[in-house]
Order: sequence, then structure tokens, then C-alpha cells
Amino acid sequence: MNRRKTKQVFVGKVQVGGGAPISVQSMTKTDTRDSLSTVEQINQLAAGGCEIIRAAVPDLEAAAALPDILKGISIPLVADIHFDHRLALEAIKAGVDGLRINPGNIGSRIKVEEVVRAAQGNGIPIRIGVNAGSLEKELLSKFGGVTPAAMVESAMRHINILEDLNFADIKISLKASHVPLMLEAYRLMAEKVDYPLHIGVTESGTLRSGTVKSAVGIGILLAEGIGDTIRVSLTGHPSHEVRVGFDILKTLGLRSRGVEIISCPTCGRTEIDLIRITGEVEEKLQGFDRPLKVAIMGCVVNGPGEARGADVGIAGGKGFGLIFRKGEIIRKVPEDSLVEELLREIETL
Repeated sequence: MNRRKTKQVFVGKVQVGGGAPISVQSMTKTDTRDSLSTVEQINQLAAGGCEIIRAAVPDLEAAAALPDILKGISIPLVADIHFDHRLALEAIKAGVDGLRINPGNIGSRIKVEEVVRAAQGNGIPIRIGVNAGSLEKELLSKFGGVTPAAMVESAMRHINILEDLNFADIKISLKASHVPLMLEAYRLMAEKVDYPLHIGVTESGTLRSGTVKSAVGIGILLAEGIGDTIRVSLTGHPSHEVRVGFDILKTLGLRSRGVEIISCPTCGRTEIDLIRITGEVEEKLQGFDRPLKVAIMGCVVNGPGEARGADVGIAGGKGFGLIFRKGEIIRKVPEDSLVEELLREIETL
């Protein structure tokens, strides 16, 4: 997979672009003004692998909470700013590691320039975040609605402002809830500039439907070599966003954090409760962050062979299962002990 060559920026100590590993982001779902709960959630996400976290800063009270939040966390914090450029200035003073501004609603060019100069003076990168739902009215009129070209022109207007001010620590996103629109917008932008791209499907939906939309949208772009950092947007706890993000990267062979479970869909040949066993194993291994491939198969004959590339696994029989490692059978175990024995085998690896 040939990745698009991009410039590199630093969000705190995390490299984005320039060939760096594709980072996984999320966004807090707490009230930023409540610094204690916000810190607690960020640290929970960091423990689950989140590498960059973003927090909404809707007012001055939220901006005032940023210093306390920054003291309590270990991963870079990006301030998400809408409507009021003064909030961006306060976030910079607080010491945030990055800004996300929406060019359609941050205000006049003069206000944007003030934010850019402050960011430049503090070594803070800016993500120009274009959303299909908040394009400038004149662009909607010019292009006859929300189109990929309109989204790209919106981004380019503000890229030009930053470039005029000799500001180059730029990331770009062009998000939409409609996957084909989002795909074409990113493809067009990738042809125009070499800044790193933050990719994602905005407002993708609930855990099930949002995971599907995000996997399709983000996965297609990554497979085309487009994308330097990702955020999966789900209606639910942000820990799901981080987990799905890494799963997308693992599926494409771009990152290898955590467990990959290979499990058969079951059929009439299955003679153990494979669905229950697979669910239990997945739950038990959620906090396992080292790369590990686990296969749970329902057929004694084909199971070990089909999962030969797995580190460890189960091949089911009638009321029992075979524990295998690297395709080799290790021992035969009763069904009610399979999960326990598989976990024991994982501990020995």
C-alpha cells in the first residue's frame, strides 16, 4: 500500500503525516467545564490506545478549565473551536497542543489571522475542519449545494490565508455523513496539497451503523493511500471510537495494536456454543494491547488449517475443543473449559 507523501506536523509529541504511523483520535463527550470528569475520560481513552484527544470549547468557562485538564492527562489535547475566535486565543494561552477551527463559522479573515499568529507564536498546529453541514452560504450558492468541489474550495480559502501568513503547521479534514461525498472531497484535496489529512465520516451514527459507515469511508481512503490520522465518530462512548479505529487500521495491515479475532460464522457442523465462546474471549481480551491473532473455529477438521496463521485458537468438536498454537494442536479440552484454557495459553505466549 503506497501512502500519499505529506508534510509532517506535530500535535504535542505525536507525529502526523510525513510517513508517521496513522494515529487514532477521539473526542471527549463530557462537559469540558467539568475538568475532573473530562480528565477521567481522557485517561480512560489513553489507556485504550487513543493517541490524540479533542475537546469542545463552547465558551470561556470551558476555556478556563483547559489548564487543569492539561495538567491531568498524558496525550495531546486539541481544542475544538466554533463561532468565537476569542476561545481559540484562550485555548492557546492555556497550552493546548492543537486547534481545530471550522472556516465556515470562525468569523472574518481578520479574526482568523489573529488566531493564526497566536498559534504560530506558540508552535501549535491548526486543523482546518470543513464540514458538509456548515459551508459558507456563497459557496452553496456558487456550487448549487454541498459538493466535493465546494468543500475543497472552502478549505483552500483558509489554507491560502494561513500560507499568506507563512503558517505551514496545517492539517485538513473534509467530513460529511454521506460517504461518497466525503470520499470525493478527500480525493480532490489530496491532489491539490501535500498537507496531512485527518479523515473520518462525521455524524456516522450508532455503534453498529456508524462502524459500518466509518469502516467503508475511512477504509477506502486508507487503501488508496490517503489519510494520516483518523477519528471514528460514533453516537456512544468514545472508547468504541478508539477500538473501531484500530480495528480499521489492523484490517488493512497499517497498525497492529491489540487482538485480532478470527472466528467462523458457524453452520450445521458446529457442535459447541461458538457464539458464546467468541463473545467471552473478545470481552476478556479487550484490554490486551499487544498484537495477537486469535482464531475460534467451529470445525475440528478445517479449523486449525484455516486459522494456521493465528497465534493461538480453538477448533470445536462435539462438546469439546482443540486448543492450537500456530496451527499445531496442543491439547483437547471440554467445552466448558475452553475459554479458560485459551486464556491460559495466551498468558504463556
